Amino acid sequence: MDMQTAPAPLVADPRRRLILFFFLMTAMFMATLDNQIVSTALPTIVGEFGHLERFGWIGSAYLLSLSAVMPVYGKLGDLFGRKYVMITAITIFTVGSAVCGLSVSMNTLIASRVLQGLGGGGILVSIFSINADLFEPRERARYQSYSSLVLMASGAIGPVLGGTMSDLFGWRSIFLVNVPIGFICLAGLITMLPFRKPARKPKIDYAGAILLALTTTSIVLAADGSELFGSLFSAPTLAIIAGGVICAIAWVLVERRAPEPIVPMSLFRNPTFSLLLIISVTSGAVAIGMVNYFALFLQTTTGLSPSMAGLLFILLTGGIVCGSLSAGRMIAAAGRYKPFAIASASCSMIAFAFMSQVHAGTPIFLIGALMLLHGIGIGLAQQVPVIGVQNAAANRDVGAATGAVTLSRMGGASIAISIYGAIIAAKLGDIGLSIPGVSNIEELTPKMMAALPDATREAVANAYAAAFSPLFMTAAATCLIGLVTAISLKNVQLPGASKKLDPAAAAHAAE
Repeated sequence: MDMQTAPAPLVADPRRRLILFFFLMTAMFMATLDNQIVSTALPTIVGEFGHLERFGWIGSAYLLSLSAVMPVYGKLGDLFGRKYVMITAITIFTVGSAVCGLSVSMNTLIASRVLQGLGGGGILVSIFSINADLFEPRERARYQSYSSLVLMASGAIGPVLGGTMSDLFGWRSIFLVNVPIGFICLAGLITMLPFRKPARKPKIDYAGAILLALTTTSIVLAADGSELFGSLFSAPTLAIIAGGVICAIAWVLVERRAPEPIVPMSLFRNPTFSLLLIISVTSGAVAIGMVNYFALFLQTTTGLSPSMAGLLFILLTGGIVCGSLSAGRMIAAAGRYKPFAIASASCSMIAFAFMSQVHAGTPIFLIGALMLLHGIGIGLAQQVPVIGVQNAAANRDVGAATGAVTLSRMGGASIAISIYGAIIAAKLGDIGLSIPGVSNIEELTPKMMAALPDATREAVANAYAAAFSPLFMTAAATCLIGLVTAISLKNVQLPGASKKLDPAAAAHAAE
């Protein structure tokens, strides 16, 4: 724990450190972009493969596998060294991208997305660990802010890039473009990143990691039970729920006895930690989980092309950037995060309540304004769960607490995607056959919709608008849960300078 015993930076030459940081940010951009870039191309993919009921799984499979392996990669880096773990993660992600681009059916694409996520989770975790090796704590805070800008940039560029590439080169190009980028990152890290042999060999909580992954997976599968097994109360769904409960109980028992648990149970003794996890789950559900459905909504209800729908996403991302930068400065100045959690949930709840009333003829600028309001809402509380749990946790548990927040956010997104998909599929199933001239509404691509007669196109748009209304109401209800939870938080004052605002620095200090 003594900061004086911290090892020297892994690379002494400042220029070499910057080049390595560039390769790391490129890998991070690639991994985070892959959830956003696919959103505006999804309606085209569904048009080619069909199976609208599995639409959400293209995003959910990636997020689920990514979140399931994130806790394990951190421990593997401690045991085997960051370099080889990072190289392995990029290799898995690159292979997964190639297989995605060569997919022949919806099922193979979903399976390939799982493979991508297994690599993407390792990339995101390993980058922060390598940053801790490359930069001293004071310098590291500045580079962490650059990492945040890369995350925001991927959110802004992803939908636009995905829509444009899908229009120009076909949807497969959005996956295949990762292959040459992956090779460039691999070449740079293999030749320039030194290998530091780990000083200690911690005991990896494999049982805890596996049980946590199984619990998360069972929740997502159960949420999608109506589409996978015909009913939420079917025998397979109930069996999955029972299995998930058993895994959750076993996980708690294992974590209580593990020398280095994935999530220490002592954290839950502080009610603030549990409340912030709930906020993180609801935030993931309406922020990450909604991205793909916004793209589908825009292209089916308003008739926008993939590239034009992507441009409208700039308003959403612009709101996130404005909200996040404003909240970051004000939290640092005032030292209180509760007001921003309340404001965030309120903005998003209002936006979704109005979105649920949108119909096919609603002006585009009004939809854009609601997306901007939702973006501001996301941005206002983007940092709140991480800042809050780091302040609530003991120094030795800061890394685990930060990991738990990340996992809960991804888990919330995965569960929400499954629920949203079930709502859309159920509503379209009721009205899909009643539109003259449309044999299967699920197989309409944006280009096919544009070629339909005006009356038919309007009927399809109204059918989708009616399907999205309960989806947006569900998102508004999720925001209401987040709002009630935020109001329940203690209005704590963060101590002194913002020493706990940097996850990597705090984790490094805990070592």
